[in-house]
Amino acid sequence: MQKTPKRNKQAVASHEEPAVLPPDKKKRESPDDFVALLPPEVCFQIFGELDLQSLCSAAMTCKSWNHAIENNDCLWRHHCLTVRAICQREIDYDRQNGYSWKITLLRNYWKSKVKQEWLSGKYSHVHSCSSLPEKSMYPMDADTWGEILEAELER
Repeated sequence: MQKTPKRNKQAVASHEEPAVLPPDKKKRESPDDFVALLPPEVCFQIFGELDLQSLCSAAMTCKSWNHAIENNDCLWRHHCLTVRAICQREIDYDRQNGYSWKITLLRNYWKSKVKQEWLSGKYSHVHSCSSLPEKSMYPMDADTWGEILEAELER
């Protein structure tokens, strides 16, 4: 008579399908998604410590982070006020016209970078337009060019 091998209970258990958790339970237990685990105030405090580039990168990480960042205007306020140091007139105009902090920042960020380079004298010794770097220009109004020219005359 031939003996049937005894089955090891551990071997049988390892071949079973893992228990499927409901999607909302999986989300709450995900160790990578602190937005789902922590109170909103704590999440906003963490996101509020990020520089602008990191905040934008975080917004592209996953849907829950994007939702938390995109829908919180306060996260964009600090960065917008930093840009306001260079583009005060433009920022104030946008805010008076009802634009959110985020949209105001998006509308003025690159302009502030280019304007800051011009005001700092980075292009003071350029002799022709062909000597200018590609990203040195941005559509600016007459008042902004007036500020730049005044800064150049003071150098």
